[in-house]
Amino acid sequence: MPAIKGTDSLDNEIDWFCRVLDTRIRLYFEQTCDYDSIDEMVPPQLKGDDSEYARLIAMYDFDFDERMILILALIPHLRPQVLDTLLITNSNTGRGYVEFGGWKGKVHGGFLPTCETALFLLAGSDLNRRIRVMRYFDESHPFHHHGLLTFDDEATRETIFSRPLGASMETVNRCTTGICQKPDFSAKFPATRIKSTLEWDDLVLAPEVMDEVANVSAWIKHQNTIMQTWGLGRIIKPGYRVLFYGPPGTGKSMTATLLGAETGMDVYRIDLSQVVSKYIGETEKNLANVFNQAERKNWILFFDEADALFGKRTQTSSANDRYANQEVAYLLQRIEDFDGIVILATNLKTNIDEAFARRFQSLVHFSMPDADDRQRLWRSSLNGQCKIDDDVCFQQLAERYELSGGGITNVVRCGALSALRRESDTICHNDLVTGITKELRKEGKTL
Repeated sequence: MPAIKGTDSLDNEIDWFCRVLDTRIRLYFEQTCDYDSIDEMVPPQLKGDDSEYARLIAMYDFDFDERMILILALIPHLRPQVLDTLLITNSNTGRGYVEFGGWKGKVHGGFLPTCETALFLLAGSDLNRRIRVMRYFDESHPFHHHGLLTFDDEATRETIFSRPLGASMETVNRCTTGICQKPDFSAKFPATRIKSTLEWDDLVLAPEVMDEVANVSAWIKHQNTIMQTWGLGRIIKPGYRVLFYGPPGTGKSMTATLLGAETGMDVYRIDLSQVVSKYIGETEKNLANVFNQAERKNWILFFDEADALFGKRTQTSSANDRYANQEVAYLLQRIEDFDGIVILATNLKTNIDEAFARRFQSLVHFSMPDADDRQRLWRSSLNGQCKIDDDVCFQQLAERYELSGGGITNVVRCGALSALRRESDTICHNDLVTGITKELRKEGKTL
């Protein structure tokens, strides 16, 4: 069986960790040791290493201490017996050494590290260094901010550094199999990855819309040239923010999905029902979780019906108004600081706070298709793979009934069901008219 790529890098990193751990134990208990400091244990050279573990280290430019913390969090998944050394008993107290930290899992029989474990390994009894190491557990550090490591904050702990220290499954999978796991929908990540089997030819858009979409695509492909090679990063903020607005069914969601497929980026649609909360501060916290996990990821964040979250601020007449305005102000700052691609979609542009609109790089209007566009949509939807009766006239349908692309798709679905219910393999004019009647009725219209 062929070796899995990257195991040599992990083997070398674990061996280095073992030497550091042995040196720390010897120095701490004043045993014979060939070294005066753990800093003499030089980390393995990763230059030219193309493993995912090496790429992760290089991406964040992790130093000695950060690499020690990362491999400590990974070791229970890779070689748990390495930490058995820390299970020794203090002969004076008859229990484990409190300075080693650690906790017992429900099933795992070995030593599981806590933040205290990392502090001991890196600082020993050196209070000065211990305080310096503490900054790696701050919420602003990539360990926490980008979700590389996990910190069990929900369980009741006596001290802040007795929190269990672990690696997220995304980090474990990336460093071992080289596969970047897609996050699952959860309370901490209320977003769903959206995909489509359709292509650009299936979507009928105005030329000016396609031109704006091409600008977004060009930014994704050439942002490094613009920001770094051309030196414009000193005046241009990173990231790209786009507002899609227009009637329902005109292709806003589909355009975001196809843009992701074209550029090789995953598109995540944010579930605003899980983000917006009536409790003060919760909306900001929920949104921060989304943006934090999206940092440095090849993702497009798509906020559908965005006016529910990015709506206009109101005149302050009550405490609720004040908190609502503070929420919008926070969202404004967070979306502006995000260095990725954000697409907001709304049916009504006027519902979006002007402060957001001013910070968008593109405002793209998706208008209702005209008769020619509707005819193309009808032909694209009924593309010859299903039988169409001779009485169906695409030009007549396009000129007589004003429908969006999404509406036409719904009509085709209804027409197909109508044909099958009458045990026919051919869609006829009346089948489509039945679907059109239902679609217009949903919009409060009649034939």
